Amino acid sequence: MIKVVPFEIIQAAAAGALFVVNHSGGKDSQAMLIALREIVSDDQIVLVHARLPGVEWDGIEAHINYNSWGLDLEIVEAVKSFFNMVESRQRFPSPDYRQCTSDLKRGPIEKFIRRLSKETGHKLIVNCMGMRAEESTRRAKQERLRVNKRLSKAGRHVLDWLPIHDLLETEVFNIIMAAGQAPHWAYAAGMSRLSCCFCIMSSRADLTTAARLMPALYRLYCETERRLGFTLSPSQKTLPEITGIAA
Repeated sequence: MIKVVPFEIIQAAAAGALFVVNHSGGKDSQAMLIALREIVSDDQIVLVHARLPGVEWDGIEAHINYNSWGLDLEIVEAVKSFFNMVESRQRFPSPDYRQCTSDLKRGPIEKFIRRLSKETGHKLIVNCMGMRAEESTRRAKQERLRVNKRLSKAGRHVLDWLPIHDLLETEVFNIIMAAGQAPHWAYAAGMSRLSCCFCIMSSRADLTTAARLMPALYRLYCETERRLGFTLSPSQKTLPEITGIAA
């Protein structure tokens, strides 16, 4: 299912590296874990989820646990919440300044990797992420495998790897179904992606579906837009203008 496994990854697996799987609960994370288990033993896999209180879909952690073959799930959480971050900056994140990703996801996960290495004594770690080229031009340009220079210190060697970078969305869903699993319920409810319920990268259709499924949270986003005079969407249209749903 992983179309190309780099030689460096084969070497790392043989050397007993820990494979840290960044698991959002979305389809890509789920398919990535299924695929990884074909080339890496379970005792080398560590699952980690960056919790986003108040803005992520219900049941994400239960969904991950249910579909992870009993593997332990480490939960990490930033000190500040999404709305703490927005209030501090007086604006929502943007495609060019995705503080939500850096501060709420990447930062806590990298802190966990440093702690994991120290506690277990493992110095070789592969940081696995489920980004795919099909999703956007920016993601298509990402390196499939690279050394994480921020983490490769104090004797550690950390590789950032995108195992399913070449997979298409249809292939991702096929992997999940072939494993006898189902994706998170939000997909069946109409969402095309599973990140925050309301994401700066979301399509109009996804924002509209999320507004219908999560009305209280939708009102909070709309109220925040009005108060700050700054929109969630990079299009500079307000959520009610995009979705047609008043709040």
